[in-house]
Amino acid sequence: MVKSYLVDEDRKYEHSKTFGLINSSFSNALWAPDDGLQNATIRQSGAGKAVVGADEEVLCWDVKKGELLGRWRDKDCAAEVTSIAQSDADPDVFAVGYGDGSIRIWDARIATVIVNFNGHRSAVTVLAFDSDGSRLASGSKDTDIIIWDLVAEVGLYKLRGHANQITGLKFLQHTANKATGEDEEAGQGFDADHLTNGMDDRSCFLLTTSKDAKIKIWNLESQHCIETHIAQSNGECWALAISPDGSGCITAGNDGELKVWSIDLRGLVNSNLQIEDAQEQIYLKERGFLYRQGKDRTIGVSFHPRGKYIAAHGSEKAIELWRIRSESEVQKTLARKRKRRREKLLATQDGALKDGLMNGDDVSENLATADVTDVIVPYVIVRTGGKVRSVDWGRGRSSKVINLLSANTNNELELYSISTKQSDKKKTLEEPPDYSRTFAVDLPGHRTDVRSVALSSDDRMLASSSNGSLKIWNVRTQNCLRTLDCGYALCSSFLPGDKIVVVGNRNGELELFDIASSTLIETVKAHEGPIWTLHVHPDGRSMATGSADKSAKFFNFQVVQEEIPGTQRTTPRFKLVHTRTLKVSDDILSLRLSPDSRLVALSLLDNTVKVFFTDSLKLFLNLYGHKLPVLNMDISYDSKLIVTCSADKNVRIWGLDFGDCHKAFFAHQDSIMQVAFVPHNQDGNGHHFFSASKDRVIKYWDGDKFEQIQKLDGHHGEIWAMTVSRTGEFLVTASHDKSIRIWQQTDEQIFLEEEREKELEELYENTLAASLDRDDEPDGEKAEVGPAGKQTTETLMAGEKIVEALELGIADLEVMREWGEAKSTQPNLAPPERHPIFLYTNISAEAHVLKVIQKIKAAALQDALLVLPFSQVPPLFTFLQIWAEKQWSIPLTCRVLFFVLNIHHKQIVASKTMRPMLDGIRRHLRRALQRQKDEMGFNLAALKFVGTQMREKGEKDYVDEAVWETEEERVLKGRKKRGFVDVA
Repeated sequence: MVKSYLVDEDRKYEHSKTFGLINSSFSNALWAPDDGLQNATIRQSGAGKAVVGADEEVLCWDVKKGELLGRWRDKDCAAEVTSIAQSDADPDVFAVGYGDGSIRIWDARIATVIVNFNGHRSAVTVLAFDSDGSRLASGSKDTDIIIWDLVAEVGLYKLRGHANQITGLKFLQHTANKATGEDEEAGQGFDADHLTNGMDDRSCFLLTTSKDAKIKIWNLESQHCIETHIAQSNGECWALAISPDGSGCITAGNDGELKVWSIDLRGLVNSNLQIEDAQEQIYLKERGFLYRQGKDRTIGVSFHPRGKYIAAHGSEKAIELWRIRSESEVQKTLARKRKRRREKLLATQDGALKDGLMNGDDVSENLATADVTDVIVPYVIVRTGGKVRSVDWGRGRSSKVINLLSANTNNELELYSISTKQSDKKKTLEEPPDYSRTFAVDLPGHRTDVRSVALSSDDRMLASSSNGSLKIWNVRTQNCLRTLDCGYALCSSFLPGDKIVVVGNRNGELELFDIASSTLIETVKAHEGPIWTLHVHPDGRSMATGSADKSAKFFNFQVVQEEIPGTQRTTPRFKLVHTRTLKVSDDILSLRLSPDSRLVALSLLDNTVKVFFTDSLKLFLNLYGHKLPVLNMDISYDSKLIVTCSADKNVRIWGLDFGDCHKAFFAHQDSIMQVAFVPHNQDGNGHHFFSASKDRVIKYWDGDKFEQIQKLDGHHGEIWAMTVSRTGEFLVTASHDKSIRIWQQTDEQIFLEEEREKELEELYENTLAASLDRDDEPDGEKAEVGPAGKQTTETLMAGEKIVEALELGIADLEVMREWGEAKSTQPNLAPPERHPIFLYTNISAEAHVLKVIQKIKAAALQDALLVLPFSQVPPLFTFLQIWAEKQWSIPLTCRVLFFVLNIHHKQIVASKTMRPMLDGIRRHLRRALQRQKDEMGFNLAALKFVGTQMREKGEKDYVDEAVWETEEERVLKGRKKRGFVDVA
């Protein structure tokens, strides 16, 4: 029997809540209107919603109120969100790409995953829906592009050709109306049906860019690249934007360079219609360059939905807007240029040439050949509050203002309003248009990394401090109660009574804040260097600080009566009174007072820990052993153990009686930033402690048995700060990913054997997934098109389930066949002994196999069928024949049949035993499909009939008097029949 870890039932810690994070710098942000993502209980605010990635979650923020409206998280996925796209056909459908290469399709109305795709080997960088929302294109860091069918929930194919990370993806679409108008003007005479049939009613071209500085056009019908250009002349291509009408695009690269391209959509459509080999034609033509004022690399470009404006940004605190001039403005500009050229020539040339120039009409320049700088002109530079990660246009009703959503890397969302209408023409020439920051979501998080966290004595409030701000949070609701301005905070603590928070900053100052009034009470210049650590005395009457000025100082808490200026009255005021100073030989990085108030421990920059008596400040112990400075330490509840953590990735446990090192072990893969004992021994875990490291992991240790009890994963950045609650029921950590996480103790007991097995399983699954990810292609050049699937542990297990079901099913079919033959001669023969699974569920073998296959997700079915060896194909075809004969789940039957035929075609054709099976399946399927076709025809006819009835009941004949009279006159004169106006 497996016993739990401790007699006192030590319980497991699990991730409970995440807060303090508005948006992460891994992902882009999208703006959505009020009507989308709308909860029935929430009133519309008018400013729209922001859909952003926040580590492994997707958050929906109300931009105006700064409230969190929705939180989308898949418990099975711990990877960070790297890309988000919204479907134009259904605004409530979002595609979300993750860092592990998976893609999930979310329904915003119910906040659940509809489809789960797995095909990429590394992080998804860009996603794009086609115009009708039935297909999705995804690009990744693994240089592959995959086209997904959202209706059938399968990956169609993988496109290879780029040599680096994919940075841009756009479907090229050519609508019927556009095509007809253009072709009529050109005199081609194509009709709309002809063109749309050529496009198969869908976008069959894809435009892609990559960091390999190439831009490619792919024909999705023939599944190959039809055109490649060098997108940028000075290095990588970082972004792609296509105009709303699809007539042009912009690529962005280094040094603030933007390249403008024109796209010949009509030529692309016509090339798809041509059967014979046509002469080579270029569909993507370079038009010119634009240059941003910022000279860093451009990481985002976007066209306004109405097509009049372009936004571009790098990693600086600015978004640059361009305006696309109207045709009349461009013509005026060109006319001015021609006039200036003429004047210059007339001033320099002789009289004979003057007459020729005056008489000649220079019509060589038009809109198509105009320089791109004459068409696209700088409009305004929007200065943002932080470095920009991504931008998206807000679609407002007013045409006088355009809205721009900016997601910044400093954990902030901003909505800017830019004026488009100017009253004074002179002003437009001299001054840029006005813009303002209308709304911002910034209160629920810090702008910079949280460096310190502290809990109140009752564990109900949390103080988190960073460079510039101190925030007080309600631990239960995760709401931000107070935001206070402070210096560059390095350490903090609640003072007894939980009404005052003390913060030690980089300037050597101690800042005292009153939480109730949100005011700074006092600033004490305590040290000459940064205050790295502070600790409140266990008796609650004093505190100690340690600094880089090689001194530790002790302060008493006092309440003094201060006179109110101009009056005789006094008011009580809290003060820190400096009492003693302890000088040491090096910078102090950490300071701890023992719970029995007897000792004070200091960790120094010289890799040692020195322990002094609190009362006399005489040296008691010197702890040597760490190879790099000790960054943090803690003393157990009984003052018998001290645990130290260092930048050398080791944790050491020392006895405080004699200073002996009980154990030193390699704890993490990077510097260990914090350690903390459980503050009490109620559950017999007083010598258990937590360690948090820059390797993004928290570990739970037993300080007596020197064993790792549990490992907590979840953060996506270095962990800077950690604190354990007074009750030991939860701990709080803060990380470089800007998130603050609560890890709650559950009722589940810890079994060390299970924890070790779980770690080994994770290691095995990771190595297995890595080995499966390796391409089966030889070392030579890869094929341009490949299968879109990816083997995962889920698909392997699904394949094993199919094999197991087929083996059981074939055996049961044989048993039942033999019993049926025997029963024909012996009518009273007892039923045979079947497998318990068939007896328990009371189903036939074919129903059991079908049930197993139906349980497999559609997106994982093809990869699961790839696992089957060819020896399992004949049994599978046996069941396919039975399903076709009984007309069970015909779509699934056809899908399995066609896929297996595709991958095992040669062996199946060469097998004599499988030909009769194929004939039987073909015959039964044709019968079933004919029946379904008849049903559909009948239903369509019925729907047409119902539609006709509805139209007849919904239409009335009205006669206008004026029309009646004129028609009467015409009838009398020309003997024409009277016409009626039919109004639906």
